[in-house]
Amino acid sequence: MTIYLCGFMGCGKSTVGERLAKQLDCPFVDMDAYIEERAGMTIPEIFEKYGEPHFRDLETQAIRELADRDGIIACGGGAMLREENAAIAAEHGSVVYLEVPFHICYRRIADSDRPIVRRSTREELEELYNSRDGIYRKHSTHIIECAKTPAAATAAVRDALGLIGEQE
Repeated sequence: MTIYLCGFMGCGKSTVGERLAKQLDCPFVDMDAYIEERAGMTIPEIFEKYGEPHFRDLETQAIRELADRDGIIACGGGAMLREENAAIAAEHGSVVYLEVPFHICYRRIADSDRPIVRRSTREELEELYNSRDGIYRKHSTHIIECAKTPAAATAAVRDALGLIGEQE
């Protein structure tokens, strides 16, 4: 089984994904790290050198490459924006939206080096968050409210999917 975690930047996809994979004793892939490794450069470098559309193409390529692997995949915040990506993920696994209010996501990402964060105001990020919420909902098989501790968020995902694993 493949579980794709999606949601806005800072919602906890990597944190919950790592914990869930450990509890289920299965592989974990952070898609952003996967893309960086394959490209041989950081995401900010990809954005600077090639632009966001190229990065989005790399996301699609990564989703295709990871589709047949069992495990937990923490998707980038924009990965489910493309219908093609969402269709691939839905065909090969469960898509879980980690729903976290904007103010919590913002607190977690405000000082990051993420290209979209660096070039945007708080208001622009909130607008982006609001525009993506419906897309995440549309493409998800499960919507989990995750504005809680990492342990509680991980348990909520595990419970919603009916997964049995080693609990913390």
